[in-house]
Amino acid sequence: MKTAGISIIIIGLLLTAVTAFTFFTKKKVADFGGVEITKDQPHRVKWSPLIGLGVTCIGGVVLWQSTKK
Repeated sequence: MKTAGISIIIIGLLLTAVTAFTFFTKKKVADFGGVEITKDQPHRVKWSPLIGLGVTCIGGVVLWQSTKK
């Protein structure tokens, strides 16, 4: 349980520090026989740093409960 609590705390700190990431997908614009025209389309995923703080608190509670026994 200690390792789970520490892992959850680390994930929470990462979620607090990194609040967004972008990934790209290819979209087909046109197709003329053997010639294909594609476009990279960005997609951004964002979240609040408060989510990271909440996950960190949950990890702290898990760590605290594991040492309590």
